Amino acid sequence: MLPFDAWGEPSRNLWATVIFIVASLTDWLDGWLARRLGQQTELGAFLDPVADKLLVCVALVMLLDLDRINAGIAIIIIRREITISALREWMASIGARKSVAVNWMGKVKTAVQMVAIPLLLYHDPIGQFDCQYWGSWMITWPPSRPSSRWSTTCKAGLAAAARSAAGLKPAFPACPDAGFPRRHRIVH
Repeated sequence: MLPFDAWGEPSRNLWATVIFIVASLTDWLDGWLARRLGQQTELGAFLDPVADKLLVCVALVMLLDLDRINAGIAIIIIRREITISALREWMASIGARKSVAVNWMGKVKTAVQMVAIPLLLYHDPIGQFDCQYWGSWMITWPPSRPSSRWSTTCKAGLAAAARSAAGLKPAFPACPDAGFPRRHRIVH
């Protein structure tokens, strides 16, 4: 028996949330200090996005195991993270790193994910604030969507339709079609 097995679920949720927030803040602080103090290196520029992606992917796998996020959403986000990392690495190897530099939309997506994931980790309501509902909504909010291309949205919609047809529960019980454009929403 591990020590945290004796803790109740609310305590585990709180600790998971605190650990994620501290890891996110220290990652941000490290990058900010490096830029502010002129201590940027090529290795740091390579490893910082890798650390961000690992943090997000590990949290998504944990949320998937806890049944707090839909597998289709987690797969799409993880697929995007791996694809973008591979693309950046390839572009850097051919000397075109600036053509895939992080833009403001990527920063917004990361910020939204870094707020949504702790809400999903905490899970329990805080007064009248439903962490699960808002975390689910934010993780599928358009800027945090893994891709702005309609094909990704359609694939997620098809996955949701397949789950529904198979008699499985919807991705987000509180908001089953959150984040999908009206014309792509699943009608039950």
